[in-house]
Amino acid sequence: MGASQFMRAVRITRHGGPEVLELTEVAVPAPRAGEVLVQVGAVALNNTDLWTREGAYGRPGDPEARSGWRGPIDFPRIQGADVAGRVVAVGTGVAESLVGRRVVVDPAIYDTEGPDANPVGLMGSERDGGYAEYVTAPAERVHDVTDSPLTDDQLATLPTAYGTALGMIERGRLHEGETVLVSGASGGVGIALVQIARARGARVIALSSGAKIDAVREAGAHEVVDRAGDIAGQIRTAAPEGIDVALDVVAGGLVGEGLPLLREGGRWVIAGALGGYGVTFDVRRLYLHNAQVIGSAMHTPAHFALLMDLARRAEIRPVIAASFPLDQAAQAQKELSRRGHVGKIVMHP
Repeated sequence: MGASQFMRAVRITRHGGPEVLELTEVAVPAPRAGEVLVQVGAVALNNTDLWTREGAYGRPGDPEARSGWRGPIDFPRIQGADVAGRVVAVGTGVAESLVGRRVVVDPAIYDTEGPDANPVGLMGSERDGGYAEYVTAPAERVHDVTDSPLTDDQLATLPTAYGTALGMIERGRLHEGETVLVSGASGGVGIALVQIARARGARVIALSSGAKIDAVREAGAHEVVDRAGDIAGQIRTAAPEGIDVALDVVAGGLVGEGLPLLREGGRWVIAGALGGYGVTFDVRRLYLHNAQVIGSAMHTPAHFALLMDLARRAEIRPVIAASFPLDQAAQAQKELSRRGHVGKIVMHP
């Protein structure tokens, strides 16, 4: 690492619109014991960035409360969960051989040790993230991808979107030969779901808008349902025998409309609420058909390790929609919120 003791970073000091994002100069963080310092090559944007900035997560018993991913934000906070870069320094207890290695950071803060731990916090929300030139991370959460043929931009898209997608697929117990419905298929998580489900040998029916249908089909969907039409009718036509697994980042009215389309023993996995968090459905469609509604928040350490194996072998090919310099973070988040793109938006420090 060079001699500079300061770095550029974009942080928020309160909840609000894009105007609360401020470009500032702060001290380069020093890695503590068990940590590494990563020079950020690329950082990808996610809906979590928007909702954390807005404080849109609510709290148990108070869904309208302004809150970060899992509680109040400790301001000021540097945003950005998804980082690819190189290790430039290590703290005590960390092997010096990591210095110079290209890595992807697992952004989750887990509730316990072990491969099946649950995420209870997120880099960029509960700790400072990658909207900066440098970021620290626990050494056990950085994954060496030096030999991956994927670019830093592609690698940066993986942690939240592809990690969330893989977590949904694993928790939904998707098997080869099953039929899967993917909602919000043109977004970062949606494209990841389509690609990974297709690679698992599933038949993929994707839900998207008319202007993005070709791009979603190119990503690997066998059939694409236009969300502007009769959604249930189109799904019945595409899958007359029903859906085995729904991988849903939309929720809202789609849950009640879609549950009757599940086969016996079907699973409806929810990891987002782009269509609204208020959901109403006929509970008989669950207990009479042995169906399940499953919540899925990101990934476990075991899921993330599987994802990094895919990245090293380039078995997934993330789609980059646009890139911005760090000082245009507000414009990048505005572009993300418009949802006119297919794939992922990244920034470069």
